[in-house]
Amino acid sequence: MTTGPETPARLSARAYTIPADFPEADGTLAWTSTTIVVVHAGAGGVRGLGWTYGPAATASVVTDVLAPAVADLDPDDVPGAWTAMARAIRNAGRPGIAGLALSAADNALWDLKARRHGLPLARLLGGARATVPVYGSGGFTTYDAERQHRQLAHWAHELGIPRVKIKIGESWGRRPGRDLERMAAARRTIGDDAELFVDANGAYTRKQAVRLLDRAADLDVRWFEEPVSSDDLPGLGLVRDLVRADVTAGEYGYDLVYFARMAPYVDCLQVDVTRCGGISEFLRAAAVAAAHGLEVSGHCAPHQHLAVAAAVPNLRHLEWFHDHVRIESMVFDGAASPVGGEAPVDRAAPGNGLTFREETAAPWRVV
Repeated sequence: MTTGPETPARLSARAYTIPADFPEADGTLAWTSTTIVVVHAGAGGVRGLGWTYGPAATASVVTDVLAPAVADLDPDDVPGAWTAMARAIRNAGRPGIAGLALSAADNALWDLKARRHGLPLARLLGGARATVPVYGSGGFTTYDAERQHRQLAHWAHELGIPRVKIKIGESWGRRPGRDLERMAAARRTIGDDAELFVDANGAYTRKQAVRLLDRAADLDVRWFEEPVSSDDLPGLGLVRDLVRADVTAGEYGYDLVYFARMAPYVDCLQVDVTRCGGISEFLRAAAVAAAHGLEVSGHCAPHQHLAVAAAVPNLRHLEWFHDHVRIESMVFDGAASPVGGEAPVDRAAPGNGLTFREETAAPWRVV
């Protein structure tokens, strides 16, 4: 159904804090719950859906700052709406909460446009592929050996996902021995045919990261995420040049300049559609990566990424992150299953193909 341009977009947002199924931690942070901020963009009786993960205050930025910026705009003109919103948050600061709000709102506006025209979002954006390759991601440092084994075995053997990732860098890199033990256990679980990825979340020093992978040479690690702080660009480049695994970072990128600065120092750029500025900016970030001869990898929020990931020719894969997969399967109808390591992209239902279960999410609402 198409409505006329005289119908402006209306943005609304709510936040929900959902407890984890088990305490989670990586090398530099621990948490027991995750907050999802759900944004709806409405026009002419049609509603689009977008979301991000971050503080509940993100919802207030959507309603107080972004909603007025698009109140008089044609909802089909998503680039114009994005520009108006980006200008509106100038004094709020683009990186951080304002960037999360911009991302969720942009995602909702793209979904709204697709639904207004009765199109699947994947068809509106255009497709480079019909399915999106994924990697199983979790393996938190809080897991004991049995819990880690069950999670990785589910991905690698039950679902047939040929690449999995665990967290290392425990306690800011102060427990490399346990990191190596868990990496070896992960390799035993997934066998020789699956790829092993590790993520230190910036916990190590430069030479510490290099020494760790030297000691793990027999484990054939293929992906070394944030071996050092993502702010240490020369450090990322140093580690990249000294280890066999691909070195990657970029999940904290909130604008194109960030990705342009990082591109010369990594083997693959991570981009998060719920942080970078939404679908509009994800497409541009992928172009920045391509200009540097790099692929991109979608970071977390897998169902929010699917349509845009399918549209990007230089996509390597998408993170099937345990925490977010669990939440999205709980609060949205239409969640996908990545059997065989490929998540299908909905090219039949209007928009992103998802429906928000407001009654299910209601007990966790905080804003």
